Amino acid sequence: MDNIIIRQDKYKEYEAITALHTLAFGQPAEGYLVELLRDSKAFIAELSLVAVKDGSVVGHILFSKISIRKTKDTSVEVLALSPMAVLPTLQQQGIGSLLVLEGLKRASKLPYPGVIVLGHEHYYHKFGFEPASKWGIICPYPEVEDEHWMALELKPEGLTNARGLAQYSKEFNALG
Repeated sequence: MDNIIIRQDKYKEYEAITALHTLAFGQPAEGYLVELLRDSKAFIAELSLVAVKDGSVVGHILFSKISIRKTKDTSVEVLALSPMAVLPTLQQQGIGSLLVLEGLKRASKLPYPGVIVLGHEHYYHKFGFEPASKWGIICPYPEVEDEHWMALELKPEGLTNARGLAQYSKEFNALG
């Protein structure tokens, strides 16, 4: 897509990012989630990215830390891709793909072995995401169908020993 710049977000854009998520999802929960995550230990500043067109924020993606509980005393820290939003008038034009690709590129340079996403299997499949059940990663939401609960290795064999229950940060639970 022409004239789109993907970069780390800036403080002065926080309000626009919240508004963008509200517009894209038709309700304020995801924008509120971004605000909560920014103030949490799960937040990774360099993985909060915006798509900018003509000086305006038109898309946003956030990767934050989550854990996969292997046993009572052991866990593996991975990333969650959530949420992602594109201005409704610019959806279906490749902006979301640009955000995902740049986010995965940046995430692969960090020490996390993989990424988890709860989303549309046909969309995320094109980036290499596969059912998380392949690695024995259990969704914390029992009503979610297997094809919507996906994972992607960022490191070779990164999720091979990740088997267990995924646990999102408490900020995700604040949304009810």
